[in-house]
Amino acid sequence: MDGQGATADPRLQQFIEVESQKQRFQQLVHQMTEEKCIDKPGPKMDSRSEMCLVNCVERFIDTSQFILNRLEQTQRSRGSISETMSD
Repeated sequence: MDGQGATADPRLQQFIEVESQKQRFQQLVHQMTEEKCIDKPGPKMDSRSEMCLVNCVERFIDTSQFILNRLEQTQRSRGSISETMSD
């Protein structure tokens, strides 16, 4: 094996891990959006359906922000580890 294959392997592992995290995020979003807020479609939404939708959207936004922050922290910590290893 050439020397280039050895350096590409950690990058490939990091890519796979990032893609796995994206997949877990998408599964979480799907689970969150499975909740049925609207029982009957109609010209006007009742207050229960409206509150349900508002809660779902707020949870989605909070969860998205949390996961994005966590991914950034993970990537920053990996970056500082690889910088230390290359010194």
